Amino acid sequence: MAGYLDGLFSLRGRTAVVTGGSSGIGRGIAEALGRAGARTVLVARGEDGLRRAAAELTALGCVADWVSGDLGDRGGLLAVADRLVERFGEPDILVNAAGVNLRPPLAELSDHDWDLTMAVNLDAPFLLGQRFGPGMAGRGWGRIIHIASQQSIRAFGNSGAYGVSKAGLAALTRSQAEAWSAYGVRVNAIAPGFVSTPLTRAVFEDPARREAMAARTMVGRNGEPGDFAGAALFLAGEACDYVTGQTIFVDGGFSAG
Repeated sequence: MAGYLDGLFSLRGRTAVVTGGSSGIGRGIAEALGRAGARTVLVARGEDGLRRAAAELTALGCVADWVSGDLGDRGGLLAVADRLVERFGEPDILVNAAGVNLRPPLAELSDHDWDLTMAVNLDAPFLLGQRFGPGMAGRGWGRIIHIASQQSIRAFGNSGAYGVSKAGLAALTRSQAEAWSAYGVRVNAIAPGFVSTPLTRAVFEDPARREAMAARTMVGRNGEPGDFAGAALFLAGEACDYVTGQTIFVDGGFSAG
């Protein structure tokens, strides 16, 4: 049984890069990949958070490291990619979990809000895909996992630029899958529901809003970062060899109601 499960889900010998890996959903996925055997490299802006997250993963027996950089700046992003390759080699698995969640009413959305949202939520996954996807294809194996959103398919809560960026990310998933799946690269997205992360802290601090969101699910609760471990392991390993170009909703039934 152990050998069979290892064949499907073990990530030993793989290197995984997780943007936004110091907190929230990215942190939860990084732990899952690390505990499955991948050498996991966390990418985010804040060095203190990266150090803390990498130390936590190491304490769990994972092989973890980090690189800091601003993914909202194109030059900074390319510098991060170069440092990743210099220190750890080309990655086998890329998880794009970094994101910003600026959602004022649309009439109040500034050009800066729009540009920053697109830069982090959509441009960075595209640029990192352009940097690492062809190499994965050339080696005949790779996994790219994007973190999309309910706003990929529906508008609520001032979805604004955020919703547009996440809808674009779902489309990017399909485009990258079309480009590289024939060469051994599987590209998929995970669409969370409403999850307790630093990006949603303001809503979770309001009991009425928190409970209203939970009531929209079928399981009766909001999500936690650990809820994405199983889906991430499936999409990162051999088990998903015939799955590509998909957006998988991990949301407690939020999208099905």
